[in-house]
Amino acid sequence: MSGRQHRETEIARRIRAKGLAAGRTSAQIADEIHEACAGFSTSRVKAHRLAYGIALADVIEQVRALFERDGKAMPGIGETLLSAYESGLKRPGPEYLHYLCTVYRVEPAALGYDSPCICGHGHRMPGVVLSGAVEAADRPQRPAQERELVIQPMETEPEDEENENILRRTLLNSLQADANLADLEGPVLGACEGIRRRMDETLVMATVSAAMLDQWEEATVSFGRQYTTTAPLRLLCDVLLELSAVRTAMARRQPIDLQERLCRMAAQLAGLAGMIMINLGDHRLARSFFRTGRTAADETGDRALRAWIAARESLVPLYFGDAREALTLAKKSRDMAGSTPCAAQAMAPVVEARALAMMSNGETKKEIVDQAKRALARARNAFAHLRPEDQEDVAFGYTEKQLYFYQGDVLTKLGQTIEAEVVLDQALEKYEDHILDQTLIRLDQAQCRLIDGDVQEAVSIATKALNMVGDEYLTDLIVRPALQLERAILARDAGVPGLDGLSAALRRPRQPELKGGDG
Repeated sequence: MSGRQHRETEIARRIRAKGLAAGRTSAQIADEIHEACAGFSTSRVKAHRLAYGIALADVIEQVRALFERDGKAMPGIGETLLSAYESGLKRPGPEYLHYLCTVYRVEPAALGYDSPCICGHGHRMPGVVLSGAVEAADRPQRPAQERELVIQPMETEPEDEENENILRRTLLNSLQADANLADLEGPVLGACEGIRRRMDETLVMATVSAAMLDQWEEATVSFGRQYTTTAPLRLLCDVLLELSAVRTAMARRQPIDLQERLCRMAAQLAGLAGMIMINLGDHRLARSFFRTGRTAADETGDRALRAWIAARESLVPLYFGDAREALTLAKKSRDMAGSTPCAAQAMAPVVEARALAMMSNGETKKEIVDQAKRALARARNAFAHLRPEDQEDVAFGYTEKQLYFYQGDVLTKLGQTIEAEVVLDQALEKYEDHILDQTLIRLDQAQCRLIDGDVQEAVSIATKALNMVGDEYLTDLIVRPALQLERAILARDAGVPGLDGLSAALRRPRQPELKGGDG
């Protein structure tokens, strides 16, 4: 809230409190606010809202309720339009003027409009339930049909409370005992989708302190740091509880600078939720969260943030079998980033290269190899121009180890085994603390040996890699490439020694609560 807005609100709040204590009507209080806030150019229609102590969203909901009561289709009025009425930039049409008069229980003249109302009668609302303070003041003096209308500020929706409670219970369970992908069934999936949908609703309609925003931003950055070290189901609950808190703050339209910060956090949290959903194997919800992230990022006008969302979203089709769509999304991300130095400039070309390698279907056509290598060269150049803090941020930035990892993966899929093994060895050193990523790197190393014709060594490396990870890490992210490798080995030499051991390691019982990969 700007300084002028804050002073205007404070003055109105004091006048309202004194007026209620003295038994004045809201119309009388509105007149006092209009006069006292003349220096702020406070219009009469805004003075009436301040006299009730409510937000724009509360007035909108009351107007919608009246339309519904009268059997009319939902109106198109929103906070932006109502704000334009209050600032004098627009004048309400006859229908909206009637309903505003009904909400504030006054005639058009009291709101600053000369024309009479189309209804031809007064705007009392009989039977309206009063707030405690006004009801106590008014009950002895007025009949029920003339009591003061007070619209209470909107409280937390029951749906939000239920979704948050489900996630809190899931978080508590995951801290007390092993959780697995079965926990994503039913209520938990519903809660995830519910919070995401409510954020969508808030973004298309939309006060919080700067200190609170600082805390939320710090929490968002912290979640990004935990992405590779915290079990995804646990991190998902934390991320979505924070997203729900941000949505609640956005339910009231904020000053532009604060609204932009909230939208940025919403985009980052939704994007992070999408990344976690990829790790958990739910590509549908991953898509949905990235879509929500795009909506929030568009509100900021930040090219780098929009490009980051698109680059992260491109991993969904990349991991779930549509290389062409991944390539399209990666190019879209690169176009969004433009010349802005950002994480997407390094990440998008890597996804392009990986998609091209997948589309080659094992064929090492020179044009495919050249295109993929040019994409990798663009990624390395972009990485060199990233800010140091972005080069260390595994979630919202792009790190050197990620660059090595995926460069090695691309070269492996292209059959460039000599270069691939050098890069994969470097990547393995950098991922010494991340067993999930180590396993994926070792599976690529086994693939290189298979391409070079050393089938037995490929089996040995793959078996050792799978046996090094605990059952809780044996998820689709690991199993899918391991199965592809097994099929390739069988096609090459079904009788190779050690194949039974590989099959046993791959098919042992799975309890998939993994720690996030680099995605």
